[in-house]
Amino acid sequence: MTDVRTPPAAAPAPGRPRQLPRGLPVFTVLAVAILAFLAGGAGGSYQGKLPEVEKNDNSSWLPGSAESTKVLGESAKFIKIENVPGFMVFHRPSGLTDADRAAASKAAEIVARTPGIDTDALTPPQTSSDGTTIAVFTPLVAKQDGKAVRFDKIAKLEQQVVDATTVGLPEGLKAYPAGQAGLFLAFSDAFAGIDGALLFAALGVVILILLFVYRSPVLWIFPILSAVLALGLSSLVIYYLAKNDVVTLNGQSAGIMPVLVLGAGTDYALLLISRYREELHTYPNRFDAMIKAWRRSAPAIVASAATVILGLLCLSFSSLASDKSLGPVGAISIACTLILAMSFLPVALALAGRWVFWPRKPKADQMVDLASHGFWARVATKVDSNRRTAWIGVGLVLGICLLGLGTLKAQGLDTAQGFTNTPDAVVGQDLYLAKFARDTSTPAVIATNAGSVEAVIAAASKVAGVDTKPGAVCIQVDYPKLAAAVKSGAALPGEGCAPESLQVQPIDGRTIVNVTLADPFDSREAYATVGRLRDAVHGVAGADARVGGASAATLDVQDASVHDRNLIIPIVLLVIFLVLAVLLRAIVAPVLLILTVVLSFGAALGLSAIAFNHLFHFAGADPSFPLFTFVFLVALGIDYNIFLMTRIREESVRHGTRVGISRGLTVTGGVITSAGLVLAATFAVLGVLPIVFLAELGFAVAVGVLMDTILVRSILVPALAADIGKRIWWPSKLAHGAD
Repeated sequence: MTDVRTPPAAAPAPGRPRQLPRGLPVFTVLAVAILAFLAGGAGGSYQGKLPEVEKNDNSSWLPGSAESTKVLGESAKFIKIENVPGFMVFHRPSGLTDADRAAASKAAEIVARTPGIDTDALTPPQTSSDGTTIAVFTPLVAKQDGKAVRFDKIAKLEQQVVDATTVGLPEGLKAYPAGQAGLFLAFSDAFAGIDGALLFAALGVVILILLFVYRSPVLWIFPILSAVLALGLSSLVIYYLAKNDVVTLNGQSAGIMPVLVLGAGTDYALLLISRYREELHTYPNRFDAMIKAWRRSAPAIVASAATVILGLLCLSFSSLASDKSLGPVGAISIACTLILAMSFLPVALALAGRWVFWPRKPKADQMVDLASHGFWARVATKVDSNRRTAWIGVGLVLGICLLGLGTLKAQGLDTAQGFTNTPDAVVGQDLYLAKFARDTSTPAVIATNAGSVEAVIAAASKVAGVDTKPGAVCIQVDYPKLAAAVKSGAALPGEGCAPESLQVQPIDGRTIVNVTLADPFDSREAYATVGRLRDAVHGVAGADARVGGASAATLDVQDASVHDRNLIIPIVLLVIFLVLAVLLRAIVAPVLLILTVVLSFGAALGLSAIAFNHLFHFAGADPSFPLFTFVFLVALGIDYNIFLMTRIREESVRHGTRVGISRGLTVTGGVITSAGLVLAATFAVLGVLPIVFLAELGFAVAVGVLMDTILVRSILVPALAADIGKRIWWPSKLAHGAD
């Protein structure tokens, strides 16, 4: 095989103007670098302020066309205050004492005096039939007079309730939050690790990898600083856009953003620095070397970022509001990362000089530093000489991994199954459900024409999975009227529906019916009941009945996730194909790369499914898991396709396709492997957060990136390309050049 070492290159002509592509002067990049540095530094504090502009209510997750969303809008007309229902559960296994009951009564009084509690909805404490548990209702105000309470304030209020009601409890009495409010706090606490544990864990892992890759105690600082500044700039931009309702930010998007910035930013830095090191062997002047490195690496880096940005923006086609949120948030983060990587980073490296590579400082010896790539030269030789065996062998390995795809359980999880640990709220919720016959705080909600309400109630009452006890299907109580009646000394309604005088009155000919479900609101059984309930009430002539509520909202989210997955994956593939076709000026190569991407994605999902079922013992996965894995694995993983194929094309123009493939793999093999390790590590640290969805996403992307880096980009793609030969560049002129 032809030697892949690069012969001496011509030194730059004396006095050569330092100019970037297309007439872009150096001082423009310098100005952008200074502005990006200042904005990124100033934006560092805004990452901690992002929870202030997060929206995590149903409207921020549900599609606007969903039935539960429409019911939510209708039901809001009947109540001035929307609340997040919750409980404080007090439990003594051996039986409650008088002191325990007194403590629970005191807790109820504290709750009633706490600002932010929906006092109109308060009910007396409940005692379980076995005398071991008391539940104190703690409804938190979520929206009042049309004004929503911020996510972080609701979480703080719930924490305040927990702290206030658990002080000075009798010894042996346990207290736990429960209901939606308690679970809300559990998720809030889980996501609170984003600013601390997640970011520091990711930074620590990336720094260790960069130290190993560069073998320099200094060089790693530059890509890390660039990524941190990019995160600051992203936070600054997203904060003000979210504050002014230009974009919607939720906890999910905020959690993924740091990982996205750190992974992509380090990838771009690795490619630029690798090319800079090469050019330092040719150019005595470090500024000339950086300009040449910038020019050579810019097309690949910009194309990679554009692919990720376009891939993320494809989420704008989602019907699910949470997916739509991630699209622009992720795209803005990548754009900010690109700006820092192509302005601040090259300027800082050029100003710093060759010493940053110490102790292996490159010299202007007129030899591109391929001597250090001996391992990859040997890999390239092996792949070229055994190309058909290589791509068939890798294809078989990926095919075996694909077999696990049939075991992926992406039908959704209940709330307790969504945590990798067991927070107090899950303990409290399990205890509440075990000790009390039914949970009336989280009913299914039916919006219907008032004239058909009796027929709707009759139809709903017959549905399997609806509670059969008296008062399970009733017109909604008017809580302010009920509170006023209680204050006046009137007796509370017993079993059955509230009297008409305490029910909400029709508005615009519509009314609301609450349906108590026999199963927990976040269980698969409850979701199935909602489906049957919809079938039943939709069949009531003239009722125009719709079913909403917490269970229905989750069901709608799951259905929308499946719809979005089937719609967006083909769109992302088409976008990636178009970008590759323009970049490589060919049709065959992009088709080949897309096929390898799909194969790699399927294999990663299959391997992940096996790990979820038999290693981690997760109960399943969210329906949106395949879509998110695809977007991150494919959109980010395509970077390596671009890094590899742009260099192969560059070398093929000068040396022919066969030699170009070997040279391209030799030069980029180390860079791509290093970038893959960094990206896999950054996503793997999502497992720091005790959320099953993020742990699964991090694992799948990490496994997929490693598989993509080690097998697909290093063996499968070069071997296939070598086997196809120059025809891979069809219909460009390269298809008619040297093979």
